[in-house]
Amino acid sequence: MGIIWTIIIGFVAGVIAKFITPGSNEPSGFILTTILGIVGAFVATWLGQRMGWYAPGEGAGLIGAVVGAIIVLVVWGAIAGRRA
Repeated sequence: MGIIWTIIIGFVAGVIAKFITPGSNEPSGFILTTILGIVGAFVATWLGQRMGWYAPGEGAGLIGAVVGAIIVLVVWGAIAGRRA
């Protein structure tokens, strides 16, 4: 059940992050939005554990996943902006 829950939270976090940070260089589509949110959740979990906000084995929630997805979107936009 954990992986399904991560995918659901990841999708919701990806959609929210895309609405918060609009831009033309962002990924689109159901699969990329879900991947964006899942990667954002992993980024938020990793950063939160490194900064002491989360205990080892504890994951980020929805808000943390959204923040992580926004970070991933900003990095994506910076990389895509350099190519153009």
